[in-house]
Amino acid sequence: MANARTATSTRWAGVPASRRRDERRGMLVQAAYRLFGEEGEAGLTVRAVCREAELHTRYFYENFADTDELLAAVYDREATALAEVLDAAVNEVGPSPDVRTRAGIRSVLRFISADPRRGRVLFAEARGNEVLAERRRAAQTALLDGVLVMSNIENPRLPALIAATMFTGAMTELAQQWADGRLGTDLDAVVDSAVELSLSLYTTAARHTSR
Repeated sequence: MANARTATSTRWAGVPASRRRDERRGMLVQAAYRLFGEEGEAGLTVRAVCREAELHTRYFYENFADTDELLAAVYDREATALAEVLDAAVNEVGPSPDVRTRAGIRSVLRFISADPRRGRVLFAEARGNEVLAERRRAAQTALLDGVLVMSNIENPRLPALIAATMFTGAMTELAQQWADGRLGTDLDAVVDSAVELSLSLYTTAARHTSR
């Protein structure tokens, strides 16, 4: 125990208090990400997280009220990372809806493929936990707004709103099924099919909007 206390003291020696707290928070979030991503919510306990992060439980409560608050931080981190990847992918291509749609869908699926735990945090487990479900609803609303912007639709009429809503829901389900491995491993084939169906929906909405 004495050695553990000595090691902990040495780890933070000379580090400003605010930075120490930020670093410990980051360690707890990363530990929770690993546990939740591999074991699901059942593996996310205060004791397990602190053991994984190699931190005393007092540091947990220094940063979080409970595991739900910690889980929210995990989700927010991954959702922010995905949003940045999606935004970069869409802005790197031309303005036409087809290339932007393709870039967007591919970037989401590749993001999940790079680390399957991301899919579990962002999609698969969000349905059974109210903390994640609430954030998922907010993320879908943000995606809906982004789809309208990506499609260059200003002041959308009802058909465009319905099409964007359907695309948003379908994209969420597509990401989950891809994360679960139910769509195979051919990313190009999945993206091609998803783009084709999405553009059909977009074309129909655009036709109704122009009337």
